[in-house]
Amino acid sequence: MKALPAFAAIIFAVTLWQAIVSLTGLPKFILPGPVQVAETWWQNRLVIAEHTLVTAMEVMIGLAIGTALGIVTAIQLATSRAARVLVQPLLVFTQALPVFALAPILTLWLGFGLWSKVAMAVLIIYFPVTSAFFDGLMRTPQGYLDLATTMQANPRRVLLHIRIPAALPSLASGIRLAAVYAPIGAVIGEWVGASKGLGYLMLLANGRAKTDLMFAAMLTLGLFSVLLHLAIRFATRNLGKHDSQ
Repeated sequence: MKALPAFAAIIFAVTLWQAIVSLTGLPKFILPGPVQVAETWWQNRLVIAEHTLVTAMEVMIGLAIGTALGIVTAIQLATSRAARVLVQPLLVFTQALPVFALAPILTLWLGFGLWSKVAMAVLIIYFPVTSAFFDGLMRTPQGYLDLATTMQANPRRVLLHIRIPAALPSLASGIRLAAVYAPIGAVIGEWVGASKGLGYLMLLANGRAKTDLMFAAMLTLGLFSVLLHLAIRFATRNLGKHDSQ
């Protein structure tokens, strides 16, 4: 029953898409219909799968690194006033910089291979994880802290046994949000310079006026993002339930 609304939304979107194509009479190279895109996807499924694997690798590595860095940074910010004064404003400043402006620089520094795309994914993932986990660490229920003070627990034990466990639901929310953003970073990196990946395939198809292939690659990226989000949501479900147990 939970899948019924999603299935209905997909049917509605495809129907609306076909209706727009039929009613407007737009040329296929401007807006191909869903049937044509599906046929193109099937005809090019091996090529799309190859590029999807490249993008997936970039996203997964970026997600792992970005999450780890975000967790470490959030703990440092929560436990050090100096870090909050010096580092937190820099984190906010980095979010004001347009991602497209950083992509060429990272490509120049790291080359056209895997790591420039991973770095882009890390940059996009890092802030949501850091921000969400830090917010959770700073919102530990006062009753827990009062009990720890009464029991004369040292700061390290309070952090490991009270503050971090209480902040796990916030961390889970940050990781789920990062899972949605991660593919965006990898694809932006591929747009700037790459020879493989879904972003590269979209640019290649667009340059050759193969709009149906571009749509097929774009929909594949969207499906991958949804599946990644669902997988991360499933993997972090126990973290999100921690404070209710």
